[in-house]
Amino acid sequence: MTPVIVERGDGPVVLGLPHVGTYVPPEIAGRLNARGQTLADTDWHVDRLYDGLLPGATTVRATFHRYVIDANRPPEGSSLYPGQNTTGLVPLTDFDGAPIWDTPPGAAEVEARRMAYHAPYHAALAAELERVRARHGVVILYDCHSIRSRIPFLFEGILPDFNIGTAEGATCDALIAQAVLERCRATGRPAVRDGRFKGGWCTRHYGRPEENIHAIQMELAQSTHLASESPPFAYDPARAGAIRPVLADILHKLAALAPQLRG
Repeated sequence: MTPVIVERGDGPVVLGLPHVGTYVPPEIAGRLNARGQTLADTDWHVDRLYDGLLPGATTVRATFHRYVIDANRPPEGSSLYPGQNTTGLVPLTDFDGAPIWDTPPGAAEVEARRMAYHAPYHAALAAELERVRARHGVVILYDCHSIRSRIPFLFEGILPDFNIGTAEGATCDALIAQAVLERCRATGRPAVRDGRFKGGWCTRHYGRPEENIHAIQMELAQSTHLASESPPFAYDPARAGAIRPVLADILHKLAALAPQLRG
């Protein structure tokens, strides 16, 4: 199984999909406990949700599950949210804080997984960002994510429908952040910028506006497009149908903004 699938487009926007994969090699799957084998922390159906919304967009999609190794975490394993509950490069718990392994991986195995899965994903993503920047003089990475709307281990209360991450404005031009937030708020749904989710490693690592590489993360509450946030995590066409036009507007707006962002 290839760890990453790239679909090239000719436009200035690249969609990153680091958490939609569900592939777990048999030798790893057999070491997950029953809870881990549910793969509950997948970004369920996010690739389907965004499919076809922006003709010309490039997509970079991980096929492996985040329990194998998390493509949106720093390769050295440092925390993105020091002092807060979170999960690491190879998670030892799920988002509820419960153990997911019968036999957790050791350091040597984590490094082997990094080389086999994490590194190829980022090599592909970096190559596409450079290709698109060379073509347009600028590139916008839009990192696509979703998460359950209620996870007391990670945050209090109910998560807003739209959670925009820019690392407090460091990863993209203010025009991008403003355009995305305004479109989300125009729906009347709850929307926040740089709240509990400020952008993962992909957004923070690649977002270098001064080099004409802009990055923004969209973390959607899964209640926006799933029938239920519990197994079997089924896609809800009606709910998704209500939010897909909003996401399409956002992506088209970013593509239209791109020529203004060339430094």
